[in-house]
Amino acid sequence: MRRPYRVAEALSLAALLTLSAACGSRLSEGDFTTRRPAPTTGGAEPLRIGVITGATSPVGGEALTGPRDGALAYFDALNARGGIDGRRVEVTVCDDGGSGVGNNECVHRLIDEKRVFALVATTALDYAGAPRVSGAGVPDIGGQPLGTAYDTYPHLYGIYGSSAPRTGDEPGWNGLLYGGTEVYRWFKREHGARTAAVVSYNQAASAAYARLVGDGLKAEGYRVVTEQVDFALPNYRAVAADLREQGADLVFDALDTHGNAQLCEAMDAVDVNVTAKVTNVQNWNQSVPRDYKDAPRCRNALWVTGSSRNHDERDHPSVREFRQAMNGKPLSQWALEGWAAAMWFTDAARHCAKTGLTRACVERFMNRAEPYTARDLLLPVRFERLPEPPRTRHTCLSVARWQDGRGWVSQGEMTKNCATVPQLGYRP
Repeated sequence: MRRPYRVAEALSLAALLTLSAACGSRLSEGDFTTRRPAPTTGGAEPLRIGVITGATSPVGGEALTGPRDGALAYFDALNARGGIDGRRVEVTVCDDGGSGVGNNECVHRLIDEKRVFALVATTALDYAGAPRVSGAGVPDIGGQPLGTAYDTYPHLYGIYGSSAPRTGDEPGWNGLLYGGTEVYRWFKREHGARTAAVVSYNQAASAAYARLVGDGLKAEGYRVVTEQVDFALPNYRAVAADLREQGADLVFDALDTHGNAQLCEAMDAVDVNVTAKVTNVQNWNQSVPRDYKDAPRCRNALWVTGSSRNHDERDHPSVREFRQAMNGKPLSQWALEGWAAAMWFTDAARHCAKTGLTRACVERFMNRAEPYTARDLLLPVRFERLPEPPRTRHTCLSVARWQDGRGWVSQGEMTKNCATVPQLGYRP
């Protein structure tokens, strides 16, 4: 089931999209590239895979490309080892520009023209083409759930799994999705946090995120402080001063990276000390020293939570393999999850190759009862299709904090950071 920090992540990106100029231009040839593997032995036809990402989206070129880069690194390494049972993988990447128009065009080109077998590591701000993907019966494996598509349509398999019926009619259960409170429970249990602030823009999607986080915090017994800044003329210093006055232990936000950095600078300027400035998975990367260069105290109070193993756990063999294959490309949590998505597809294809590789077989692998962990990179993932949402759920989470000189430092083993927490409904 989708977790609250992932729900927050989707809403936060939706806010950024709404706040940015819409991008509706038609695709050019530069938006559509194919990485062809070396010729296969024995004349075996390459297995064609599509990757959709908003490389030129309104939220910035680096915001959405991590999953693509991780998936490409995996398939390059796979092809170097001979592919899937001697059959190489040919990957076509399509940049949808972060728009629904561009997304529909990418889906058309990949499915109707390139005739790809599956999509992998989709990262779409506006997944307008999802009904077409589902209608064509094309498996979409390991995509980032930035909207409701992965909790709505069959044949779509988000990287974090789903318990929703996914009939194609509406998201979740009668239009409601559910998320747990494990993040807030963890900080209360491990650090005694009792007062939490939520900072948002005065914009609908950003405010919706703030309400969702606030509801989860209240369910865990926190005193919640809400702060809002004007998107056009933000006064971060005033917000920081109130955070100090209110004695906030935790700070959550619905701000972009630039807004986060400005808030951190203001917090340092007025001497705000918090247990954790909790950011989202998009910021779980190696650009922290650059993004927060003028806020050393706040920078070292940055924490992240997620559903995958910290990409800075260099001693873990699966993480080490990922980092080596990235070969100098930007390292991030989303890149690791794109790597895991490509591994997921590969494991399914290898399983099916024994009896004949078909889409139906791949989907049976995706829908099996046994959870998937991508060699211990993901918390156990499954697709359940429950007729009713559960009221509580036993869930785990990956937690890390930034420390200068050490990078992202894991806080406990993710498979043991667990709790049984309530599931709260919301309408996306």
